[in-house]
Amino acid sequence: MRTFEVSFDGRIPVDGYGAGGFRVRGAVHVGPLALLPDGIVAWDGLPDLAPFLERAESFDVLLLGVGPSVGPLPERVAAARSALEARGPGVEVMATPSACRTYNVLLGEGRRVAAALMPI
Repeated sequence: MRTFEVSFDGRIPVDGYGAGGFRVRGAVHVGPLALLPDGIVAWDGLPDLAPFLERAESFDVLLLGVGPSVGPLPERVAAARSALEARGPGVEVMATPSACRTYNVLLGEGRRVAAALMPI
């Protein structure tokens, strides 16, 4: 089997997740994590999508990792999602583990992707 090293062109992939946080570039980040094309930004978690609204022109899709499983979105989160989609980017809601893996794949493909990740 041939393997290829993936280049992320300076962007930040997720190295690991679990136990209430994430590992990125060897550093542990406890709590919600916002990954945007300009790096890791401060974010208090859902329903606040302000950091993504402010940078909506810099990405095409936001992967919204809502925790260990997907359920109905609270009204405030659904409203924030609609506001972001009105600015242009698509928003894909999924479980956090799926969002982390999908983010890394899209990043490796050179896509304009952002991630809003709630811890598990």
